[in-house]
Amino acid sequence: MKHKAGYVNILGNPNVGKSTLMNALVGEKLSIITSKAQTTRHRILGIVNDENYQIVFSDTPGIIDQPAYKMHEVMNQFVQMAFTDADLILFVIDITEEVPHESTIERLRNSKVPVFVLINKIDLSDQPNLEASVLWWTEALPKAKIFPLSATLGHNVPYLMEQILAHLPESPPYFPKDELTDKSMRFFITEIIREKILLNYKQEIPYSVEVAVDAYEESAKLIRIQAIIFAARDSQKAIIIGKQGAAIKKTGTMAREDIEAFVGKKV
Repeated sequence: MKHKAGYVNILGNPNVGKSTLMNALVGEKLSIITSKAQTTRHRILGIVNDENYQIVFSDTPGIIDQPAYKMHEVMNQFVQMAFTDADLILFVIDITEEVPHESTIERLRNSKVPVFVLINKIDLSDQPNLEASVLWWTEALPKAKIFPLSATLGHNVPYLMEQILAHLPESPPYFPKDELTDKSMRFFITEIIREKILLNYKQEIPYSVEVAVDAYEESAKLIRIQAIIFAARDSQKAIIIGKQGAAIKKTGTMAREDIEAFVGKKV
């Protein structure tokens, strides 16, 4: 059997479950997952390796039809690249929400890259609604393949994986077979901390802060991490710290637990 390898880009509107899907496909928690929209700022490569194949998944930021900030414009640039630099596009939709903007559907219709439409969150819908959604997308994108699934529960994910493999071209691997992702450990630590900020603070705070890992020291049994949270205004710093440091302590504890689970060591 000849070796297969290819790039699979995951696209869709904000908060439709793209990161959850990639984590289900890769088998590790690589992408930041919260209930807030637009939580993925960077393209994250998650790599699935086998003796006979390598799948390189890219989780892109959500498509933003009317960018409100410069950061949104940058995030959209990543999305536009993802429409072309792939061997397969997985377009994720949320069955409980309205259909995407017509311009996005038109891009998919004209895509030279094969498209799978993934109707996600079917566990939150009934059968008539699911059948109507499948019919709508079949008519909207006649060349695409339609896959109803639940990324959270794993429904239909194994079958999707089989179909992805069937569409991969024959190619040598693009990355060493022992790599899970192209991102550094520091990157994932900052993402975990940012995820906890998104979970713990109100709407205006999370999107105006940045996280940087200032120090990272690893020994046989322990990892020491020093991270800095940059806030846009002094008033935001007070909110992030909280009364007698309670808010920042809660965020730190939650982040530490996830980081320890991710690295397999005490932090």
